[in-house]
Amino acid sequence: MSFGDPNNPYGQPQQQPPAQPYGYPQQTPPQQPGYGGYPAAPPVSQGYGGYPNAPETIPSTVNAARIMLWVIVGLQVIGVLLYGIGAIGVAAASDSTEDPALAEALGNIPTGQMVAIAIFAVAWLVYAIMLAVKFKSGGNGVRVAALVFGIITAVLGVFPFFLIGLVHLVLGILIAVFVGNANGKAWFNRPRY
Repeated sequence: MSFGDPNNPYGQPQQQPPAQPYGYPQQTPPQQPGYGGYPAAPPVSQGYGGYPNAPETIPSTVNAARIMLWVIVGLQVIGVLLYGIGAIGVAAASDSTEDPALAEALGNIPTGQMVAIAIFAVAWLVYAIMLAVKFKSGGNGVRVAALVFGIITAVLGVFPFFLIGLVHLVLGILIAVFVGNANGKAWFNRPRY
């Protein structure tokens, strides 16, 4: 076998670079390509924190669920204001009216229930705010809490107020789906430092 043969699998013999005279800077030989003339493979990405499947940024579906939580917060603020003003208005009107028919009609409106619904809406608003704030740094507990929040929101959207709660129904289902999918699991189970 000849070393000058271009089909030789062992390649050509390496030549020594010419010696440099004393006092001149050392020259490095040119870099040779990888085995067989092919470039080396690119480095493997280690992912977030050295875990290969951990996302480095919040996935779009999880971010959409967080935005939907803020939309629910806005709707809850509107609901709390409407129920609070309604309860105050009914209580004030029933105390000051002199018309017996109007007093009887206003007396049938349970202001205590309206106040209870407003208090529940405030609690649900605080729960939604806490979840939305924790989406960037939270772990699997935040994921489970968001799943529960989405499912209960969807059920409450159907039960008492179907037409008004239709938006809550859709948002609750989407939050549960987006947090419960593989992207949500990868995001909330990622290692945190």
